[in-house]
Amino acid sequence: METARVLVAADKFKGSLTAVQVAERVTAGLRRVAPNVRVETLPVADGGDGTVAAAVAAGFERREARVTGPLGGPVTAAYALRDSTAVVEMAEASGLQHLPDGVFAPLTATTYGSGELLRAALEAGATTIVFGVGGSATTDGGAGMLAALGARFLDADGKPVGPGGGGLAELAEADLSGLDPRLKDVDLILASDVDNPLTGPKGAPEVYGRQKGASEEDIAVLDAALTHYASVLGPDTAALPGAGAAGGIGYGALVALGARFRPGIEVMLDVLGFAPALARATLVITGEGSLDEQTLHGKAPAGVAAAAREAGIEVVAVCGRLALSQEALSGAGIARAYALAELEPDPAVSMSQAGPLLERAAESIARDFLS
Repeated sequence: METARVLVAADKFKGSLTAVQVAERVTAGLRRVAPNVRVETLPVADGGDGTVAAAVAAGFERREARVTGPLGGPVTAAYALRDSTAVVEMAEASGLQHLPDGVFAPLTATTYGSGELLRAALEAGATTIVFGVGGSATTDGGAGMLAALGARFLDADGKPVGPGGGGLAELAEADLSGLDPRLKDVDLILASDVDNPLTGPKGAPEVYGRQKGASEEDIAVLDAALTHYASVLGPDTAALPGAGAAGGIGYGALVALGARFRPGIEVMLDVLGFAPALARATLVITGEGSLDEQTLHGKAPAGVAAAAREAGIEVVAVCGRLALSQEALSGAGIARAYALAELEPDPAVSMSQAGPLLERAAESIARDFLS
């Protein structure tokens, strides 16, 4: 009988395990039951936090830059580089992880550091930049990012507007003439798992503002400010899919940097070399912390399963909690899901013991699919 060849292509279990750790634990569990199984690991991400780590695990070089954090203080941010391709993750510079516990700045948090991180990639010689957007602490429409790259946003007195989305209410003039000229020669790919427009009932402030500390009043202020900002820069672009990604940084990239939007998991599978790894596999194991309705809308496991199904290769999933029916799983191309919650119903214990529990889940997969 031919030796099974398993490809582990899972995302992180947020708050418990990185994608690399998920792959390690699954591999250990599989080998305990099937010692001769061939396992290839390819940690994946969908453009949000963990995207740089997935690129580094796939052979990219990790680079670091000192940039401006969302609150204006300095932070160290990483990006990944291989040949002339860079993977830049906006959350590394402007993400929620840079906010102290309980501290939010919905009206003033800035994406300036994300622009500095893009500039670092330009200076490293990148001509293709995969710009993963998600997990942001910001709702500034990408104005901070564009300012870091040379744009000027001025009020009626000719002075720079304040940081964050709130300051855009005072915008009178947007001068993009000073944008870094190297951007014209770069293929900038906006990689995101959300396709929201910039404003309105499905826009960035309304849908994502609350998780960044915005009150109902703040959301109204931000929506009006971003609507005004778009009226100055280009209102048509504000309705495009992805414009509302990461507090509207998608809009800034689309309207001023010539970015093209692609679903994050599709881009990352290309960049990480998923197709050749898939061709070597007889079984694929994917997963993430929570398999739920959101998973089906562009998250990493859905992208992995769709590609594997097209290639005729069976897929199973691991997760912390499972909130999808077997019918929904099958519709997504996942034969079966193994949830840690089935092994340990207490969510706190399940998260703290995710590693050992995941090994046990992988042992079950080996017994069910490899024996």
